[in-house]
Amino acid sequence: MSQRNIAGDILHRQIRENRALGFQRHYHVTDPFIKRLGLEAELEGHSGCVNCLEWNERGDLLASGSDDQHAIVWDPLRHKKLITMHTGHAANIFSVKFLPHSGDRILVTGAADTKVHVHDLTAKETIHMFSDHTNRVKRIATAPMWPNTFWSAAEDGIIRQYDLRESSKRSEVLIDLTEYCGQLVEAKCLAVNPRDNNYLAVGANGPFVRLYDIRMIHNHRKSAGQSVSAGVHTFCDKQKPIPDGAGQYYVAGHLPVKLPDYNNRLRVLVATYVTFSPDGTELLVNMGGEQVYLFDLTFKQRPYTFLLPKKCHSSSEVQNGKTTNGVSNGIHLPTSRLKLANSKASSAAELPPRLERIKQQANDAFARQQWTQAIQLYSLGIHAAGHHAMLYGNRAAAYMKRKWDGDHYDALRDCLKALALNPGHLKAHFRLARCLFELKYVAEALECLDDFKGKFPEQAHSSACSALDKDIKAALFSKSDSAEEKKGNSSIRFHNFSRKESIPEDEIILRERSFDYKHRYCGHCNTTTDIKEANFFGSKGQYIVSGSDDGSFFIWEKETTNLVRILQGDESIVNCLQPHPSYCFLATSGIDPVVRLWTPRPEVSPRPRTYTNTIHTIYTLYTIYTIHYIHYIHCTLYTHDIHYIRSLHTIHYIYTLYTLYIIYTIYTIHYIHTIHSIHYIRSIHTIHTNTLYIHTIHTIHYIHSIHYIRSIHTIH
Repeated sequence: MSQRNIAGDILHRQIRENRALGFQRHYHVTDPFIKRLGLEAELEGHSGCVNCLEWNERGDLLASGSDDQHAIVWDPLRHKKLITMHTGHAANIFSVKFLPHSGDRILVTGAADTKVHVHDLTAKETIHMFSDHTNRVKRIATAPMWPNTFWSAAEDGIIRQYDLRESSKRSEVLIDLTEYCGQLVEAKCLAVNPRDNNYLAVGANGPFVRLYDIRMIHNHRKSAGQSVSAGVHTFCDKQKPIPDGAGQYYVAGHLPVKLPDYNNRLRVLVATYVTFSPDGTELLVNMGGEQVYLFDLTFKQRPYTFLLPKKCHSSSEVQNGKTTNGVSNGIHLPTSRLKLANSKASSAAELPPRLERIKQQANDAFARQQWTQAIQLYSLGIHAAGHHAMLYGNRAAAYMKRKWDGDHYDALRDCLKALALNPGHLKAHFRLARCLFELKYVAEALECLDDFKGKFPEQAHSSACSALDKDIKAALFSKSDSAEEKKGNSSIRFHNFSRKESIPEDEIILRERSFDYKHRYCGHCNTTTDIKEANFFGSKGQYIVSGSDDGSFFIWEKETTNLVRILQGDESIVNCLQPHPSYCFLATSGIDPVVRLWTPRPEVSPRPRTYTNTIHTIYTLYTIYTIHYIHYIHCTLYTHDIHYIRSLHTIHYIYTLYTLYIIYTIYTIHYIHTIHSIHYIRSIHTIHTNTLYIHTIHTIHYIHSIHYIRSIHTIH
């Protein structure tokens, strides 16, 4: 994580009120909190697998749905069950959502019985039942800008839109994927962009994720309806259900080519979860049978397999793979037309001492054949100094040695970036040829290798070059027909996506125009369930979290893609991970019939339990590490550090409290003169005080009630 001057941020937060939101967004989920994240509580109440979780907007309610066909609304801050109701479903509940602008009174559920139900939590009754889908309903989506409206995705391949203001009890078909992908397509997940609610992301079986403009679809159908009512006819009366420009596809660049191989190994690719970043500029996809991918919706990038064209862009048109209009066309092999001056300067520049140490540590890990550690260290260096070709080239070598799914494609991307920075990078050029061969681009691999021999004739007869040349020519000889089809015809990858159904030309065009991913997160396993989530963690999406088939959940740094934590979240499988909207607070669930809550734990390991009834008078108390119960504090003049108190009933007088790390419950505070630092308070029931001076607050999780405060001098 990037280093920040917290003192300066606190000062700006005090002086300029509009900085408060930015301060909260950066500091509510930080690296120290992630390192201390641990299990706080298990919420028991369901009798089956808990398949879905949903926070309300304020974060003081948590809803869950289960195989037991019940929905439960929890008070997660007190670990209490508030409402339990049978939803009326006849099968497993897969999705639960609070309807925006309903005062948290309306809950929507979707289930395996093909039904969508709307419930009034106050009356504990089901007020609407929709039976329009013909297969399991997997996800519900809502949007703040669309009150009384929500959407559903089901395994009948249809996305439906519901408006509770309509008198009709039927929904509207918004998107019918069967018109594009055949009758076997199944919609698995959907999400609405939180910043622009007109954009809807849809995941289905297959490697492609679709982004639609809802407004364009509605306007198109409205104009088409007006044309029909006015009696306007054309040579082609059949209207397109989705207008041109209303849909955009995203795919990991190597997956369409790998799909036949995956099919042969009976590995199913399916998008099990899609979600947008808090600012709406990124799309996160958990790809079942594969890994987690992050797509940049602003600086879109074409798949790197659209490379080796007959004509290369000039250096003025291509800058690090992105054209001037913000859409990448792939970083092509460097040619004599590329200017080398800046590239040589960047490659020759020395790394700063700290990054040089990181590079050396990565090289040492590579020498020990610890490929993943080497990749993570190189990624740290690239994140800090992304203009050094050597770091990309070395990371490519580590990817090629590790050989996980997708590693050769990431290595290809790194080789191309290294060559864009330094066209004379010998190793990156050779590794690129090897990557193309491993990715089954045999003809392109031969072309790349021939280019390598021409630029580096002294290497043409090396053992490595001869071995690769032999492998490529053997592959060309045995698969000449397929290689000829693939060369110069990139659309073959998209035509062959489905072996069972023909694909319309419109769908083929959309797939050919799909954009590639920005980051990839790997290490977890997602092959057993098709509801496994991946989510952004933090108001700025600083971290990525995902469940796994081994009962763990994984936490990665978003920008470096490095894995930072693995925690055990279930006895079997973790499916659901829903971060709190404002705090460092995570709810998870899976096969076990419980909901687990995760928060930062005390900084020190727990000491033996201590129970204290009364602290009467202490003039100076330097440190309390762990106390599980204090009934009564009468007088303490100076308290330096309190690390952990589970329950504290009454504080009558504390003159100065320097640092308070963890308190779960304070029932009554009569008088505290000065608090210098509060890291974490779970619940304060009552404050009776004349003067409360708070110098620094890092996190206050929940305050139940404050009866009377005469004056607060400063809250930063």
